Amino acid sequence: MRLLVLGGTVFLGKAFVADAHARGWEVTTFHRGRSGADLPGVRAVHGDRENPADLARLASEGPWDAVVDVCGYSPDVVGEAVRALTGRAGAYLFVSSVTALAPWPAAPVDDAAPLHPCDPDAGPEDAPYATLKAGCERVVERDFAGRTLILRPGVVIGPGDRMRRVTHWLSRAARGGRMLAGGDPGGTLQLIDARDVAAFGLDRLAAGGSGAYLTTGTPANATWAGLLGECAALTGSDVTVEWTDDAFLAGQGVAPFAALPFWTPPAAQFAAVWEFSSQRALADGLRCRPVLESVRDTWDWLNTPDGREEAFGEYRFPDRTLSAAREAEILAAWDSRG
Repeated sequence: MRLLVLGGTVFLGKAFVADAHARGWEVTTFHRGRSGADLPGVRAVHGDRENPADLARLASEGPWDAVVDVCGYSPDVVGEAVRALTGRAGAYLFVSSVTALAPWPAAPVDDAAPLHPCDPDAGPEDAPYATLKAGCERVVERDFAGRTLILRPGVVIGPGDRMRRVTHWLSRAARGGRMLAGGDPGGTLQLIDARDVAAFGLDRLAAGGSGAYLTTGTPANATWAGLLGECAALTGSDVTVEWTDDAFLAGQGVAPFAALPFWTPPAAQFAAVWEFSSQRALADGLRCRPVLESVRDTWDWLNTPDGREEAFGEYRFPDRTLSAAREAEILAAWDSRG
């Protein structure tokens, strides 16, 4: 099978490329050549998806059996690629996000949940990230003359992750001492490995599948205590987890989901943050490895020669995790709370 991956050198895109290559598929990547190196045996076409001439040159390299688009964030930009490649591939897989579904995280979502309202020709300044993802889905379905497959991942983890989530907790645990955490230690999370998202997407392409799927993992597949305990055990440090309550952290102005990755305050807008259903994807073959296996693999990746530099280097999303100084201030406030 001939596969074109838009992106393909970072995290989820890299997982698609590695899996497809392992299957013996003929893989081409299209990217600017800035974020990372291509895997051996993969053909790279360098260019900018926002440059019409680069897209036209890319289209002339086809045809392909399928396109995988892992780096589309604005409908107008995604639309240019879709229209350039329509007729040059039989299927177009677009990686969207659970955030494109309007009720989440305030209310539970499944594959029947409505998208945010967003014009399929909207530009990057017209709406926030979540809304723009919904517009990207619409332009793919409107303008690609062939099969379309939409994946809506939830919180994606695994080796290669540059979002400072599991990597933050591993790095923080390795530093030792008292580590700030929040909420119920037995509270559940729902996470999915990038490699499992990629495998499912490629399986559906190979099977001729189409439509949209939530790919958010299996329900309650990790607990706070289990996740942080595994991070502590892997690092072998003297770290101790200091469990504080949600209301206290909210009162300290801790940024939801970012300052302490995965944590959200007790507010209505986050009432269903871990309530999303991958039932349709699971029924159609999505297979999810244990979360703690993903954590262990992430620790192994961090300890490769370039792992930490890749994990914590400059990225399109800024680092909003707590600094050591701010964590110490919050812990001091917790100690003196009354």
